[in-house]
Amino acid sequence: GASDNYEVVDGAIRCKEGKGGILHTKDEYANFVVRLEFKLPPSGNNGLAIRTDGTGDPAYAAMCELQVLDSEHPNYAKLDARQYHGSAYGMIAAHRGYQRPVGQWNFQEVTVKGSTIKVELNGNIILNGDLAEVKEFMANSPHPGKDLTSGFFGFAGHGDAVEFRNVEIKELK
Repeated sequence: GASDNYEVVDGAIRCKEGKGGILHTKDEYANFVVRLEFKLPPSGNNGLAIRTDGTGDPAYAAMCELQVLDSEHPNYAKLDARQYHGSAYGMIAAHRGYQRPVGQWNFQEVTVKGSTIKVELNGNIILNGDLAEVKEFMANSPHPGKDLTSGFFGFAGHGDAVEFRNVEIKELK
């Protein structure tokens, strides 16, 4: 993936300021659980690429992109509900109000089984949905990758210095 656009700082993987792209695993996964911590800078934006092939925009080309976003920043006051942190971008909105303040580490666990995705943030389930049931898409823009059954897991950088650490992934049989 876009390894030149990321760096390791104090044991964390950080997207370089002004850079982006997908940094992904070597292995592909079908069903899995990923646990990680993330820290956002003010107005920070990144994403978790779920079942990506490593190319294209993971919000559409992958099964989905789960938002990693400073949802409370004024820059994002008027987003569609399906664009806030933890949401399956453009498809299923996550519950809000469970993020720690900017600059603090958050713990997130994502479980992917078949077409279902569950996102737990700091001990609270913020999304539990089935992408196969999604019929309405933000801006009526289809997501051709949503039915993928396997792919890489990765970070989808958007130019902000978002950090990830303690990343663990477990394949589910």
